Amino acid sequence: MTTPELTLHHCPNTRSSGALVLLEELGAPYRLHVLNMKAGEQRQPAYLAINPMGKVPALTHGDALVTEQVAVFLYLADLFPKAGLAPAIGDPLRGPYLRWMAFYGSSFEPALIDKSRKLEPASPGMLPYGDYDTMLKTLTDQLDKAPYLLGERFSAADVLWGTALRWTMMFGLVPDLPVLKAYAERVNNRPAALRARSKDAELAKAFE
Repeated sequence: MTTPELTLHHCPNTRSSGALVLLEELGAPYRLHVLNMKAGEQRQPAYLAINPMGKVPALTHGDALVTEQVAVFLYLADLFPKAGLAPAIGDPLRGPYLRWMAFYGSSFEPALIDKSRKLEPASPGMLPYGDYDTMLKTLTDQLDKAPYLLGERFSAADVLWGTALRWTMMFGLVPDLPVLKAYAERVNNRPAALRARSKDAELAKAFE
């Protein structure tokens, strides 16, 4: 039986760069379908037929299409269990792992976008994240306890958060607090992350 090809639809230096890091961490075989977003390729019919939202990352694996950043991470980490980056169902860490994956998409990103747009905050009851300061403190309190979100165990959740914090701190969207800076450095200085950044740098050159 032929193994379906795994394709990451990707643009360098975007949210899909985290998915590229994850593929490297997993040691997964994959091909890249690289989009030039500066040229608007993500809005062309060919790509909109894959992801009507015109966003990256997207993942195709045989007949399966996976969009949305967190879903891509969950799918990939479960697809390659031998890498040990996703606690299995029944593992006591499975719940905390899912918590931090969901917290990223449901609380961190919405809070970040609202803050970056300088929107007047709505009442906490109207926002999925309550308020920005509480959202951020929830994260920093967790990272004050141990090197990774699951304690001593590195997981796909750390790839998601570590790569995101790197660029959000770089652009001043998140304060470069010592605990966040140290965490981002731990994640982004791993060999897989360095390999992915090197690939991204070469891909970005082609678009200059």
